[in-house]
Amino acid sequence: MKPDHKSKLHIHLLFWILYYMLEVYLDFYWSRYQFPDFKWQLRLQNSLLLELGYLMVKIPLAYSLLYVYERVHLNKALKYLLSILIFILAVLAHRFFTHYVIYSHIYGITETLDGKQPSGFINGLVAFNSFMDLIFMVGLVFGVEITRQKNVLKEQISQLKSEKLDQELTMLKAQINPHFLFNTLNNIYGMALKKADETPDVILQLSKIMRYNIYEAAEKNISIEKDLENIKDFIQIQRIRHHHLNVRFQENIDNPSQEISPLILIQFVENAFKHGVSESLGDAFIIIDIELKNGILSYYIENSKEERPHQHSTKIGLRNIRRQLELLYPKHSLNVEDKTDRYIVQLKIDFHDTSSL
Repeated sequence: MKPDHKSKLHIHLLFWILYYMLEVYLDFYWSRYQFPDFKWQLRLQNSLLLELGYLMVKIPLAYSLLYVYERVHLNKALKYLLSILIFILAVLAHRFFTHYVIYSHIYGITETLDGKQPSGFINGLVAFNSFMDLIFMVGLVFGVEITRQKNVLKEQISQLKSEKLDQELTMLKAQINPHFLFNTLNNIYGMALKKADETPDVILQLSKIMRYNIYEAAEKNISIEKDLENIKDFIQIQRIRHHHLNVRFQENIDNPSQEISPLILIQFVENAFKHGVSESLGDAFIIIDIELKNGILSYYIENSKEERPHQHSTKIGLRNIRRQLELLYPKHSLNVEDKTDRYIVQLKIDFHDTSSL
């Protein structure tokens, strides 16, 4: 049985139990005045029996109308006509049960109007009472079913939105990984042209990073400890190439197992190396400070900057990372300062306000 059908069965079963209890209570309360000579035990027994009998009329009526409403493919006029016909048959069945079973066999008396004259099987006043009893029940059933369907629709819409966000995040990561690989291979290419002795070490380090990108980064979340380890591997590659570079990396993490979406933090580091470090800068520097305290992440990156930035540099990394932050951490704060001689990024994430992780 599908989860939706299971949920529908449970809701409808609960509805009929509660409805039956309500009707028994109302009939039991009403019988105090209609049959004052009956003992309460007898009145309760009668109420339980007659309301159980009424359910034999009401349940088929309710689901027949629901079937017409949901499944029968007719124009509105024919649907209304068929619903009215079903309802008239239910009123007749209700009257038959009331007149020939309840009063004759359960109460052992003749049904009367106001206690004065006998009531026939078809009578305007008593037929109206049957109509009102059934219409009240139908209204409740349709109210419960429409509310249930709306809730199911909301859940489906929410699930579709979640799936759409997951697909978008997957595409963003797919854009980021080749972007990162392209930049690192450019570095290795430059070292290979110079026949640098460190080239094999850099390739080995790159292999470790790509293993992380392929396997670890495929997860929705990862521990911040593993994510920082990947950043350190990346910095190590860059240090081998840029001997003159002054890199300061400081971390203060009070909860290494705190989960974070992978490949977010490293993008800022990658941009710092790509756009802020050049062989022509003898005093190039990068400062990276990251702190996680009581569920709040503070991330600070500052790097030196060329006066003439690369003409072919793209902003795909920053655009993607902004979008990921919007999707995963709606209450984050990101401040980017593009100064003449340096570039500063300040990111703050409150993991307490994050429901998607």
